[in-house]
Amino acid sequence: MANPLDQIQAPITAEMAEFEVKFRQSMQTKVLLLDKIMGYIVRRKGKQVRPMFVFLTARASAADPTAPLPEAVFRGAALIELLHTATLVHDDVVDESNYRRGFFSINALWKNKIAVLVGDYLLSRGLLLSLENDDFDLLKIVSNAVKELSEGELLQIEKARSLDITEDVYFDIIRQKTASLIASCTAVGAAASGADKATIEKARLFGEKVGMAFQIKDDLFDYGTAEIGKPVGIDIKEKKMTLPLIYALQQASWLDKRRVIYNVKNNAGRRDRVQQVIDFVKQSGGLDYAIRTMERYRDEALEILHEFPASEARNSLETLINYTIEREK
Repeated sequence: MANPLDQIQAPITAEMAEFEVKFRQSMQTKVLLLDKIMGYIVRRKGKQVRPMFVFLTARASAADPTAPLPEAVFRGAALIELLHTATLVHDDVVDESNYRRGFFSINALWKNKIAVLVGDYLLSRGLLLSLENDDFDLLKIVSNAVKELSEGELLQIEKARSLDITEDVYFDIIRQKTASLIASCTAVGAAASGADKATIEKARLFGEKVGMAFQIKDDLFDYGTAEIGKPVGIDIKEKKMTLPLIYALQQASWLDKRRVIYNVKNNAGRRDRVQQVIDFVKQSGGLDYAIRTMERYRDEALEILHEFPASEARNSLETLINYTIEREK
């Protein structure tokens, strides 16, 4: 069966191949241990969705969608990958996680001290890449996304202690934690291709809507909607309040709400208590509500996308949006 991402990449196949070579080169270093770790990071790269958003948006925003893309687009994609990878390496240390996408994490293989230093190194490489090429506008976009991501993580940790989270707070968290990064990809793509401020903002808002839909889809996986390699109920075990649960609690009686919150707070990884919460959410319509909300964000993203001129890149972006919310992992 053909990989749907291959079809989505069709308008930017050459750019993605060129980017991979340039990104590998940007990760090389003369420090033997560091070079070994950089090689490990490059080899276990994921689906490359972030660079795809950068290159496709750059094409869709360009005055001539068939002209060669400026070098700034490649640097923008590399900047996002470097800074995002740095945050993931640091996240694994904070979460004491031994795995990332089925591979051993950096901290699992080389311990926390080295992992923190590797994250710092990736961050500095990204900053220098922009500063050496005067890409201040791109650096501002991506740095703001990293700031938002950190704030979103801290807000989620704060709310996990009290579980007093409303829908509005949940949307703030996922806008900062997930949507800000995809928004930075689309904004960087537009900015690096030479688009005006209005087009850059339109591209940013488009990416934000996609990111919101993407995170709600990820939250739905916690309820066993597909096999993704992530254990069912992991968000509940970690006391993360996601949209299906928030909605279900809003519909519940005082007694049911108290019982469910108790199970979330005191599950201690117990499968029976986690399962009770999952069953409660399903029976209360929490999954259906989350799916409707996800589809609303998708539709808003498509509406913005269709303001861009028709092109192969725009078609691929539309397919990519649908892929992000129809994926099974």
